[in-house]
Amino acid sequence: MDIKEYFARISYRGSHDKPDLATMSDIFQHHIQAVPFENLSIHCGEGIELDLEATYNKIVRKKRGGWCMENNWLLSWALKTLGYSVTLLGAKVYVVELDAYPDEMDHLLLRVDLDGKSYIVDAGFGMAYQLWQPMELVSGIDQPQTPGVFRFQEENGTWYLDKVKRKQLVLNQSSSTSSNVENEVCRRVYLFTLQPRDIEEFRGCNAHLQTAPDSLFVTKSICSLQTADGIRALVGWKLTEMKYNYKDNMDLVEIRILADEEMEKTLKEKFNITLDKKFVPVNKSRFSLF
Repeated sequence: MDIKEYFARISYRGSHDKPDLATMSDIFQHHIQAVPFENLSIHCGEGIELDLEATYNKIVRKKRGGWCMENNWLLSWALKTLGYSVTLLGAKVYVVELDAYPDEMDHLLLRVDLDGKSYIVDAGFGMAYQLWQPMELVSGIDQPQTPGVFRFQEENGTWYLDKVKRKQLVLNQSSSTSSNVENEVCRRVYLFTLQPRDIEEFRGCNAHLQTAPDSLFVTKSICSLQTADGIRALVGWKLTEMKYNYKDNMDLVEIRILADEEMEKTLKEKFNITLDKKFVPVNKSRFSLF
């Protein structure tokens, strides 16, 4: 595994001789704009391995994306290679439709300790709740970023991540999400503790999420990528392109339903992904990703 090859994959050409916050933030930004958050392997007959070399080959050499356990584990390797102090953490992702967090952790994220401060670095959430910069681990303070205002709340050792939502101008309203989701002011994203985790603790989660009949990743095919000013996402046959803060604290949203014959071209042109096997889109669940 070659850090220069990883940098070429994410088009990072900056300095990396000093492990500081600016360098980490720059690498992070390049990663999320180059590497999609996607679960397409599940929907084209491939398994998702929890193996760092396999993940490196998939994302760096085959120019694919991945989900949290792939994106964040690869990023942790890169940051450790550069001299950062990185700890794996486990989170539970909030499910809007159930108004609840799951019983078991289902998300991997990173804690980086740097110059006496701690930061949460998460390049593996995707969609409209993807962080664009590392977040300082402090409770009760708004941390504005391009996608919106994020904040942590700590209660008895449990940390909660929330995002304050903007209004949306949806160009083709008939394809948009339900009104109760659109009217949200603040969205819970996930909860986590600071207990250090080993990658082995995620093996059960990695298997469950790609096989359980009620798993979001089984019931939806997902591919999202952060852009210079927003996000684009392909969920099932629905292609959504969002421009953040288009005007007056409002995001501009454009939605289009694709035909089967448009899928391969769209994945290549919008996400730079070429699949080895036939992709079968799926969008069965009602869980909202926006």
